[in-house]
Amino acid sequence: MGSYAIRRLLFAIPTLLVISFIIFGLLDLAPGDPTGQLPLTIPPEVREQIREAMGFNEPFIVRYWLWLNQFLVNEPLNLIETACKGAWCDGFVTGSEDRLRVTSWSTRSPVVDLIIERTPQTLWVVGMSYVVGILIAIPIGVISAYRQYSWFDQIGTFISMIGFSVPTFFTGVLMIVIFSVWLGWFPSVYDTTLVVNSWETFWLQVKQMIMPVMVLALFNASQISRFMRASMLDNLNQDYVRTARAKGLGEKVVVLVHVLRNSLIPVITVIALGVPQIFGGAIITEQIFRVNGLGALLINGIQGADYPLVQTLTFLFAVLIVVFNLIADLLYGILDPRIRYD
Repeated sequence: MGSYAIRRLLFAIPTLLVISFIIFGLLDLAPGDPTGQLPLTIPPEVREQIREAMGFNEPFIVRYWLWLNQFLVNEPLNLIETACKGAWCDGFVTGSEDRLRVTSWSTRSPVVDLIIERTPQTLWVVGMSYVVGILIAIPIGVISAYRQYSWFDQIGTFISMIGFSVPTFFTGVLMIVIFSVWLGWFPSVYDTTLVVNSWETFWLQVKQMIMPVMVLALFNASQISRFMRASMLDNLNQDYVRTARAKGLGEKVVVLVHVLRNSLIPVITVIALGVPQIFGGAIITEQIFRVNGLGALLINGIQGADYPLVQTLTFLFAVLIVVFNLIADLLYGILDPRIRYD
């Protein structure tokens, strides 16, 4: 399995390079000007100097390398410092030890720093919702399949259909109206400035996380539980299950060890491919509850035509998809000993 993982990682390098080239090329063709938000009093020749200093007059392949460079190493370049003079262009000069870093056009901050700053909020809310959704979905799927057509299965199917069919912006607004406006139990807006340094602030953090986490957990659990139920039903009638029962194994051992382990193989794919959504953020839910995560950052970048930010976030999501595809393939070999990669 180790050699297989190394081969896949080596194959992922050219794959990601092609993806990054396509992402950069598509957004580079879109109209945009990094100096568009500067004061109108800036002379045109100075604006041209700024564009030239940022590499906009360079060939496409050079600009692509400068953008890709932020993921590798920062070359010592002082072009901006030599061409841009004045307090109003300090925002274009970022980095440490005279190293150029790809900056956001709207905030004049390094793109990587913006992503690092927003990632904890996304992990706290969207990441926790995904974990909660998995912990809810797997038991529901197992019990629904084992007790097919029972009242538990009927209720689980009904709730899953509602959770998967009703959009998150509706359930989010509905929970705000019920639990924030009518009952006043939870805050309707997520406070990203809250610092957890005591039990009181910890409880406030938990309270403001409950609604966005449950909205997303309901949506995630609805999808995963349906896959889990269908996979369990496919395995419950297999010959190895009848053989295990004929050998005298307990029903819990048969279901929770043999059937569940084999049933998790296709579900792992759904879970692994859904993990990048944690970093992508539930864009709509983050907007409803004002969670300043990566999803909100992507929306702001699109609305402000901040192409370096959108390019970087899109490429990072592609990296996560490739990585978790590899993780899913490796988990197949752990769950099913019959799978061999060597």
